[in-house]
Amino acid sequence: MSGLAKTLMVVLLVVLAASVLYLRGLGRRLFFEGSQRAEETGVRTRLTEAALQSASGPRQTARLYFPAYETGTLFAENRPVTWAATDSDRIRQVLLGLIEGSREGRSAALPPSTTVRAVFLTSDGTAYVDFSNDLLASLSPGMESESLAVYSIVNSLAANVPAVKKVWILIQGQEADTLGGHADLSEPFAPDLTCNAPAP
Repeated sequence: MSGLAKTLMVVLLVVLAASVLYLRGLGRRLFFEGSQRAEETGVRTRLTEAALQSASGPRQTARLYFPAYETGTLFAENRPVTWAATDSDRIRQVLLGLIEGSREGRSAALPPSTTVRAVFLTSDGTAYVDFSNDLLASLSPGMESESLAVYSIVNSLAANVPAVKKVWILIQGQEADTLGGHADLSEPFAPDLTCNAPAP
């Protein structure tokens, strides 16, 4: 075997060994991150339950609106809650309830991986709610589904926090042009009660 062939053989073996090590590391990292993500979702669910239920004080009823894509409307779902002392914390409680999802089999208003990054309520009644990018990840495409997702947030906040007159949705701390290509997020949204299904 020539010197050139030996050199190529050694280089090939080194590349092969490096590839095997890289793939093993990648596999371990993917498995670990997947497990960590599942664990974080479980922790987030428990924190949601704690945020909705653990405060001291009288129990009241929150009214959350979840989309029914088949009818193009929002259905109200009542849920027991002990409200926080401040409007900003109540806004966060409502959003966490929407992230937790319907307990009556309705469609999800927000993906369960969504994080509420920040909440701010101005003196004129504009609630700024800042979500993680996960909000965009699991939305059904289309104008109607995006509108239902938006008004699920807006109508739920207005129904439970009287100080909220409008809602401005931010993504990762920034104003976004659209939710998923359709719903215009460049201005705040006022509640739209025509989205709500009539009470049975």
